[in-house]
Amino acid sequence: MATPSRKTSTPGPLASKRPLPRDPSSEVPSKRKSSAPPAPRPLQSSGPFVEGSIVRIAMENFLTYDVCEVAPGPHLNMIIGANGTGKSSIVCAICLGLAGKPAFMGRADKVGFFVKRGCSKGMVEIELFRTSGNLVITREIDVAKNQSFWFINKKSTTQKVVEEQVAALNIQVGNLCQFLPQDKVGEFAKLSKIELLEATEKSIGPPEMHRYHCELKNFREKEKQLETSCKEKTEYLEKMIQRNERYKQDVERFYERKRHLDLIEMLEAKRPWVEYENVRQEYEEVKLARDRVKEEVRKLKEGQIPMTLRIEEIEKQRHNLEARIKEKATDIKETSQKCKQRQDVIERKDKHIEELQQALTVKRNEEHDRQRRISNTRKMIEDLQNELKTTENCENLQPQIDAITNDLRRVQDEKALCEGEIIDKRREKETLEKEKKNVEEHIVRFDNLMNQKEDKLRQRYRDTYDAVLWLRNNRNKFKQRVCEPIMLTINMKDNKNAKYVENHIPLNDLRAFVFESQEDMEVFLREVRDNKKLRVNAVVAPRVSHADRAPSRSLNELKPYGFFSYLRELFDAPDPVMSYLCCQYHIHEVPVGTERTRERIERVIQETRLKQIYTAEEKYVVKTSFYSNKVISINTSLKVAQFLTVTVDLEQRRHLEEQLKEINKKLQAVESDLIALHETNKRLEHKDNELRQKKKELLERKTKKRQLEQKISSKLGSLKLMEQDTCNLEEEERKASAKIKEIHVQKAKLVTELTDLIKSCTSLHIKKVDLILQNTTVISEKNKLESDYMAASSQLRVTEQHFIELDENRQRLLQKCKELMKRARQVCNLGAEQTVPQEYQTQVPTIPNGHNSSPPMAFQDLPNTLDEIDALLTEERSRASCFTGLNPTVVEEYTKREEEIEQLTEELKIKKVELDQYRESISQVKERWLNPLKELVEKINEKFSNFFSSMQCAGEVDLHTENEEDYDKYGIRIRVKFRSSTQLHELTPHHQSGGERSVSTMLYLMALQELNRCPFRVVDEINQGMDPINERRVFEMVVNTACKENTSQYFFITPKMLYGIAKSVNTLLFT
Repeated sequence: MATPSRKTSTPGPLASKRPLPRDPSSEVPSKRKSSAPPAPRPLQSSGPFVEGSIVRIAMENFLTYDVCEVAPGPHLNMIIGANGTGKSSIVCAICLGLAGKPAFMGRADKVGFFVKRGCSKGMVEIELFRTSGNLVITREIDVAKNQSFWFINKKSTTQKVVEEQVAALNIQVGNLCQFLPQDKVGEFAKLSKIELLEATEKSIGPPEMHRYHCELKNFREKEKQLETSCKEKTEYLEKMIQRNERYKQDVERFYERKRHLDLIEMLEAKRPWVEYENVRQEYEEVKLARDRVKEEVRKLKEGQIPMTLRIEEIEKQRHNLEARIKEKATDIKETSQKCKQRQDVIERKDKHIEELQQALTVKRNEEHDRQRRISNTRKMIEDLQNELKTTENCENLQPQIDAITNDLRRVQDEKALCEGEIIDKRREKETLEKEKKNVEEHIVRFDNLMNQKEDKLRQRYRDTYDAVLWLRNNRNKFKQRVCEPIMLTINMKDNKNAKYVENHIPLNDLRAFVFESQEDMEVFLREVRDNKKLRVNAVVAPRVSHADRAPSRSLNELKPYGFFSYLRELFDAPDPVMSYLCCQYHIHEVPVGTERTRERIERVIQETRLKQIYTAEEKYVVKTSFYSNKVISINTSLKVAQFLTVTVDLEQRRHLEEQLKEINKKLQAVESDLIALHETNKRLEHKDNELRQKKKELLERKTKKRQLEQKISSKLGSLKLMEQDTCNLEEEERKASAKIKEIHVQKAKLVTELTDLIKSCTSLHIKKVDLILQNTTVISEKNKLESDYMAASSQLRVTEQHFIELDENRQRLLQKCKELMKRARQVCNLGAEQTVPQEYQTQVPTIPNGHNSSPPMAFQDLPNTLDEIDALLTEERSRASCFTGLNPTVVEEYTKREEEIEQLTEELKIKKVELDQYRESISQVKERWLNPLKELVEKINEKFSNFFSSMQCAGEVDLHTENEEDYDKYGIRIRVKFRSSTQLHELTPHHQSGGERSVSTMLYLMALQELNRCPFRVVDEINQGMDPINERRVFEMVVNTACKENTSQYFFITPKMLYGIAKSVNTLLFT
């Protein structure tokens, strides 16, 4: 931070720095915020300040400052202080106070970051010199909103207004040639030639110079666009002209073909008119024929009128006769109805007589039948009484019935007992079958486990598996017991322990067959190895069994060491297999331990002297050296078990097989008992049926006498009723004869009436026949007239049909005429109501629809018949077809290109005129811009070269461009040489060292100082990286240049002061 305790300036009492209240013992201004800071007041200028120079800088809660105010001088202002003391804070205050963006400093992108940490608001105030009155710009910063509030001369305003006021004073805080903050020093050397020219123009050039440059660039861009456009249009125009020339002959042939097609069109246009005229003439002929037939129809209709009248008269006479015939028919019908009624009454009388006779016959038959039934009933009573006499006494049958009942009860008890036993046996059978099923399922599960072991054997050792199958089919060839491979016969008690057995017994022995006899083994190997070529292993068990041999040490002695079992106790196996393993691998002597055993393995080896030991995951083999008698142990990790993990309890399986056999025996016994019980039950059933039949017969004999007595009593009652129901036949015959006689009298009267009615009906029939004959004569005459009428009508219909046909033909021809006229009008492009123009008319014929029309005059030179027109059409079409390969789109494109060529030619003229105008404008603006720019660059080069010469170095500045017309490529090139042995090199970020770039940058800015239009310049710590000699030389130049009369204000920030440099009267040193 700058130390304001000291001021090195002789004549500048106003160029002072006002420190805040601070500790009297310190010369550094306090960074603690004052409780009541004094309000900043504007300073009046009395020195040689230029327009826009900074008169006062005030800061509050800004970066490292609580409250600070600085009053710089009109020329060189050197701000000196150690790093971190706040020098660059003043540069930031100048930038932000003059509406600069935070990014210009390269420190932060938000203005709120420039407020002192812990404060919510900050303030920067800049007072600028103006002859019309100083301009005070205040910027208040709100951290929370990251927002600024602007004031000009204590009045609220906007940032845009502040920017306009600052720009009016030619202040450019974004121009590195005017404002070079510490974090942007390196970027100055990175400026391209074009960017350096633009910055220089803005910094020291006249106001219009940069504007002229921008106009030139815009004009040049428009000129390029116009040149490109003119070139493209010219090339395109030439191509279109050439293309049209190529297609010109095709277009001429197309139009020749079109002439033929036009003639075809004319012929096709005339043809409908000729067709129309032909049809019109035919129409007139048909119309005349139709009128003649119409007259014939009229005459035929007039000839039919008399016949129609006579037919109507006869029809009336016929209707009169038919009415009289109907009356006679009605009378006949009524008389016939009366005759029929009399006949019906007579028939009813006859039927009544017949009914009386039938009723008398029925009564005679009923009496005869009653006498017969009485006789039969008496005979039946006599037979029943005789049978009752012969029936024995039933009192002596009861003892027999009681005896049979007792026998029957005893048989039923025996039968119930037998059926109960059958039910018990069936339940017992079901229970045994369930037990059998459970046992068989257990055996299947054991077999499945065994099959798993066999599958593993088959997958790994197919020959051994084939040998097992052969052994199972050929056990009768061996004298003594033969065991299948050891891996199949061993059954682990706990499959977790299978790894110990598999690690102890080699695989060759695990898949070996075990024989009790050497002879059996030789037979097996001869058959399997020699004959079947199977690779198998076989061993012979010891003759004396080792299976039950006791271990040399009791397991209880080893349990303290963590051992829980010997290998032999971990599995079951057949006696030959167990004997072989005990003899060969001493499984009864090898203990198995736990993790506890492994933890104390050294002690176990030393104290137990065991030769082989198994722990939870390792195998230990202990040996004693033959030479040194030392104990040597070898431990290996146990491999994972592969074959013995499947556990099959063979003892339990044998127990299940025995249980299955026992169940089968019990089932057979139960089946035998059930058969015997069924036979007994069948015999008892038969005996029960016999006893029931005997009892039934005795009961029937016992009840027979009572039934006979009841039947006799019933028959006697029926006989009494029949004898009471008697009939007097003589009385009935007398009554019937009297009724019949009376009916005959009535019948005679009815016959007399019927005879009179028949005579009347005959007379009516004769009259009716006479009327029918008269009606027949009338009908005959009518039929003759109708026949004649029908003949005339037939002729009339034929004539009318002919008329209709002619009329339809006329209508058809009329419609065809209309269609042909419509078609002819369409061909001539005439509307439905439009008349043919006079110049196209030759004659105006009258057509059926009432319109007038005539073929065009152009048709006069064409043939007038359809055949001639068709022949000429064929000829013209043949000629037109000769013009092949012609595309109408070619002609359209040709015509379109002709129009486009004309349009492009006109556009090209306009573009060229516009291009000439732009070139004239460029020439004028270039003259106003380039000449002053060259003079300005020459001045800069002169001063820059002088500065470098004073340092015994070389440097020059020139206006560089590759193409004089590319105004956007113009730039200022700086070339420097710091050693006499080298050439001038362009200043770049990579070629020169950091110090050389700093020197070059500083000298270029110094060259701009005297030419500068800007009111002040800020350079922050540009001497970083300079060697002491160059640093001193640059400082001297800065002091000498910046302190000259009529130069703008200069702010030079540096962390150190070079003592011995002459202090100019216009130099201010802030410490």
